[in-house]
Amino acid sequence: MLITNANLPDGRTGIDLLVQGGRIAALGPKLPAPAGVETVDAAGQLLSPPFVDAHFHMDATLSYGLPRVNRSGTLLEGIALWGELKPQLTQEALVERALQYCDWAVAKGLLSIRSHVDVCDDRLLAVEALLHVRERVRPYLDLQLVAFPQDGLLRSPTALANLKRALDKGVDVVGGIPHFERTMADGAESVRILCELAAERGLRVDMHCDESDDPHSRHVETLAFHTQRLGLHGRVTGSHLTSMHSMDNYYVSKLLPLMAEAQLHAVANPLINITLQGRHDSYPKRRGMTRVPELLAAGVNVAFGHDCVMDPWYSLGSADMLEVAAMGLHVAQMTSQAQMRACFDAVTVNAARVLGRPAELAVGAPADFVLLQAADPVEAIRLRATRLLVVRGGRVLARTPAATAALSLPERPASVDWRVQR
Repeated sequence: MLITNANLPDGRTGIDLLVQGGRIAALGPKLPAPAGVETVDAAGQLLSPPFVDAHFHMDATLSYGLPRVNRSGTLLEGIALWGELKPQLTQEALVERALQYCDWAVAKGLLSIRSHVDVCDDRLLAVEALLHVRERVRPYLDLQLVAFPQDGLLRSPTALANLKRALDKGVDVVGGIPHFERTMADGAESVRILCELAAERGLRVDMHCDESDDPHSRHVETLAFHTQRLGLHGRVTGSHLTSMHSMDNYYVSKLLPLMAEAQLHAVANPLINITLQGRHDSYPKRRGMTRVPELLAAGVNVAFGHDCVMDPWYSLGSADMLEVAAMGLHVAQMTSQAQMRACFDAVTVNAARVLGRPAELAVGAPADFVLLQAADPVEAIRLRATRLLVVRGGRVLARTPAATAALSLPERPASVDWRVQR
C-alpha cells in the first residue's frame, strides 16, 4: 500500500507512506509507487498513529442496566453496583460484550487498549474471559491487562493471592487502588507491596491513585518514592490522580519534580473525572481532573483514557478517543495551538508510551495508522473526524465513507462537505 499526499500530526504536509511486509518501508514526499501496490490518495487529510486508550475497564463495559441502573451516577454507587453484578457474571457474557466493544474500537481507529480487570472475585471469571478475548483480538488489536484489586488489596481478604494468580495466568500489569484501603497507612503499604511484586516479576505498574477530591490523599508521592527506590523508572503509571486537582499549590510544586524524576506516567480520564468528582461540592464545583498542563510542563508523560463505556459508572461513550481528547482539552482549558495538539498526543503517542508500544509513524515501525477526515490534529478533535481508513500491520481493518451532507437551500450548492470551513 502507498498512501500519498498526507498531512502528519507534526505539521508535515504532502507526505507519502509506503507499506511493505506489514511495516512502514518509506516515509517522505513524492515516493515512487512500486508496481502492483494499492495507492490511496489522502488528499491532504491527516495520517495519524492509531488511537490508544491508556485506561479502561473492559470487564464492565456494555453492562449498563445490569442488574440495575446507577440512579445517582456517583462513583460509590457504581462500585456498589459492580459488587452486585459480579455474582451474576458469566464468562460467555463477558467475552461477548468485550468482543463487541473491540469491534467498536477498531472502527474508531482505537487499536491498543490497557484494560484493568477485577481480581477480587475468587473465581477470576473476568480474568479468564479477558485473557481469552486478548488472544481472540490479537491479530487486530493490542489488549493489555492490569490485575486490579477493585475492593482493595488489603481490604479484600483474598485480593493479593488472587492478584498473584492472575499474573501467573498471564495478566500483563500490576494494578492497585490505595485510596480505597481502610486507612491511609494501608494504602501506602499496598503501594509498597505491589511495586515490590512488579519489580520481582519484571512487570509494569498501573495504579488507580488518589481518585478522590481529598487534597490529603497523596499516594502518588508514595508511588513515586517506591518507583525510584526499586528502579522502576518509566514502567509505572498513576491513573486518575484527581486529588491533585485540590492539593495545595506549594505541595504540588514539590510533587511534580518527584514524579518527573521517577519517570512516572500519568493518565487522566476526562469524561469520568469530570462527572464523578466534585459531587460533594455545592458551588463553585471542582472539575476534578488532574493538573494536565502542569504535569506536561514538568516533563511527565500524560495520556488520556476513556475509563468507562456504558457500565455501572458511566452510561455514555462509544470508544471514540477524540471525544476523550475534546473533553480533556475543555476541562484543562488547554486551548493554545500547542496544547490542543498535546491533547491529540494524549490519545495517540503519549498513550502508546504508557503501554510500552511503538508510538510515532517511522520507517521500520509497524504499519499501524488511521486516515482521518481532517487536515490536522486540532481539526480532528474539533470535528470528531471520520476514520476514513484504519490499518494494522499493513492490513485494512475498517473503511468509513467521508461524512457529507446533502443540502437543499435556495441559491446554495446542492451538496457540500459537512465540515465547517477552515
